[in-house]
Amino acid sequence: MEAKVTHPSPGIALENVDEAEFHLTTREGWRRFTAEQPTPPRLLPPAEHEARSGSEREIDYEVRLDHHARLMVVATSTVRHTVTCGRRLVLLNRHAISARRGLIVSGPAGTGKTIAITQLGRSHELLDRARNPHGADRIPVVYITVPPAATARMVAAEFARFLGLPVRRRSNITDLIEAVVGVCTTTRTGLVLVDELHNISLTSQNGADVADTLKYFSERIPATFIYAGINIEHSNLLSGTRGAQIAGRFTLIPTHAFPYGKEWQGLVATLESTLLLQRHRPGTLVGLDRYLHDRTGGMIGALSHAIRGAAIDAILTGTEKITKASLEAVPLDHSAQSASAQAKSTAKR
Repeated sequence: MEAKVTHPSPGIALENVDEAEFHLTTREGWRRFTAEQPTPPRLLPPAEHEARSGSEREIDYEVRLDHHARLMVVATSTVRHTVTCGRRLVLLNRHAISARRGLIVSGPAGTGKTIAITQLGRSHELLDRARNPHGADRIPVVYITVPPAATARMVAAEFARFLGLPVRRRSNITDLIEAVVGVCTTTRTGLVLVDELHNISLTSQNGADVADTLKYFSERIPATFIYAGINIEHSNLLSGTRGAQIAGRFTLIPTHAFPYGKEWQGLVATLESTLLLQRHRPGTLVGLDRYLHDRTGGMIGALSHAIRGAAIDAILTGTEKITKASLEAVPLDHSAQSASAQAKSTAKR
């Protein structure tokens, strides 16, 4: 199965860009993320690379290191399904006065939840820009993350910061909410993405207040709300009176580790096609796709980290190629290693 990859924006000198521009939870960062994607840098033929001066080769190294350091977004079945369902809901909610429906993208860590909802947001933003080419004052998408141990005021402040509204110590939650609702309504916000939803616990008063605040926002802002979090279906967020209200309005899209099969093979092939290494033999990673699945437990995040990390090592060490040994040298996150160990244990039974 062929997968598609979205190339990220080119590198920008850190000294010339405010750090906020790199965070999706700011309007500037989100707009940078949704900006039109460029073509990746060119891999020079070995002879041309060797003929360059030392400083020119250093520049080539840095460009390729930056290319591999950036996350390549692969259009997996989960991403495509999330984008399709999200766009459908936006259309269905277009004339709804109340009780708008939304999505919850839920699954283990490292299974692509954030990628799925941000690609939905990017799709919506670009479509809105195409339909309203002169609407510079529009904010089609709002993206926030729920802070750990969040309070209702903290979540309202996250909305305000994304929109560029001042958040002062003396600002009370009512003022923040009214300001956010006013700006979102005026700027035609059509999609609200709320990530890290698992940071809300309905067993605490603060958590209950946050859930109520999000519900209030969803009633006041004429937009489709999309949530993402770790294993939400197994948390208390969908139980009790408040949970029943969420469960009755939101469709759940589960994310999971990929089984070994055609889609996984396609993911490996697609990521390999993005490599810019002088001596890497095409097809090497495709031949290691079973090993990569065993090593990562089928986690897309771990797969991307392993391949990108090995590519960076290949440039830094001068080997300019990825091998099984170099993949082994890249440590993975605990979740991927645990999933891998569990899969091996199951296979032995």
